[in-house]
Amino acid sequence: MNKNVLAKLDQLPISKWHWQMFFLLGFGLQFNGFLNSSGSSVLADLVSRGWSNNYLNAMFTSSMMIGFFIGSLIGGWLGDKVGRKKAYQLSVLTFAIFSLVAALAPSMLFLIICRALMGIGMGSGIVIGYGTFTELMPSKVRGKWSARISFLGNLSPLIATLVGFLVIPKLSWRMMFIIGGIASFIILFFITKFLDESPRWYIKNGQIEEGSQAIDKIISQVELEQGHKLTFKPTTDNHDLNTSTEKIHFREFFKGTLGHRTLVSSVTLIAMNLSLYTITVWIPTIFVNSGIDISKSLLMSTLIMIGAPLGVFVSTLIMDKFPRKWFGVFFILAIAVMGYVYAIQTTEVGIITIGVLLIFILYIYNSFSSAVYAPEVWPTKEKMRGLGIADAIGRLASIVTPYLIAWLLTDFGVKTVFAVIGTLLGICALILALLGIETCNKSCEEIDTMLVKKNNSNNINKGEMFYG
Repeated sequence: MNKNVLAKLDQLPISKWHWQMFFLLGFGLQFNGFLNSSGSSVLADLVSRGWSNNYLNAMFTSSMMIGFFIGSLIGGWLGDKVGRKKAYQLSVLTFAIFSLVAALAPSMLFLIICRALMGIGMGSGIVIGYGTFTELMPSKVRGKWSARISFLGNLSPLIATLVGFLVIPKLSWRMMFIIGGIASFIILFFITKFLDESPRWYIKNGQIEEGSQAIDKIISQVELEQGHKLTFKPTTDNHDLNTSTEKIHFREFFKGTLGHRTLVSSVTLIAMNLSLYTITVWIPTIFVNSGIDISKSLLMSTLIMIGAPLGVFVSTLIMDKFPRKWFGVFFILAIAVMGYVYAIQTTEVGIITIGVLLIFILYIYNSFSSAVYAPEVWPTKEKMRGLGIADAIGRLASIVTPYLIAWLLTDFGVKTVFAVIGTLLGICALILALLGIETCNKSCEEIDTMLVKKNNSNNINKGEMFYG
């Protein structure tokens, strides 16, 4: 019965309810992303005002990554413990508060501390926002719609650089945090009032009645919109539905089937963090260090970031058309190659043209990794904790990388930066090619048992893992 109840979610037509969940989670991710992406413009202004330098920039960037690391673990635990909605509310509240506090920063050190505290809420929000959405969408269109919510969230780099270009030269970097903080409080109000709890979370945590009621409520809304009664086919999935309340210990995420998922999800996110936080955060500062004034630097950065929404939009069109595993491998390698091509450009036209193409490719992969694949590979019951752990591991790369980039940029130049990052991305692509899990068009319940090989004739334990 429980499997058939959950199977109804995969058979629902796309409705106003799906759009409502899309915009509530999506705008939370949008304002999260705005505050994240505003860091590059803020740093460029801080450098031009004499507040910062390459190494203080590294502290500013890595402090947020430390916050992301902590937030990913806390958010993952909260998301599985108290529910998706409450955890998401706390995440948005955290980065909204510390964004406004950051606007009042009297020193660079104070600002760095605020950035770390903002990062806790932002890291938690990314895990919960993307993870929750994968539980709400029908499996046949989950990739496309997860890419769409990534498109909404990833409009933020272009918006942040455009707002920075318009606002910072006149009103300073402080206004970026004021705008982001106020917007975050507004979306928090709507999340509190209109976001529904995930029915899958209810049922997988033994709250069968609450989950069934939540699904019945959704079906009633869709039927009212459609104007007719919906019919549902019984599920053909023969795997047992795990509604056990047995506690999964932290160490379980580093061995067996969960360990396999941790490795795949972590490598996917490490590649995303290595490329995203190298390229987008450091571009304006590289321009300023090259002698380009702050206004022109921000304008060039804005033009280059046009590739971000274009890339995520294209991802919505192609995400469900290719195997997930090889999709990721291809785009990791493409980023590595295009990064070095970008680094050897010597003209402003070349920098902008290749830069747009690089960002375009990067954000296709960003959509794939953060919104689709890394959340998909996890069983529902352990999804937020598993994704939180993987995201935290991915963030470790972002904590270390700024110092590596600062050293390489200062002592060796921009070409070496992209050569080193390209090599690291190649390693990530190799691991994904060897151990990647295929999730395209699979229901959440199929994914739950994907690495479990049953062999009744040989009485093999359910926990046996295979890498086929």
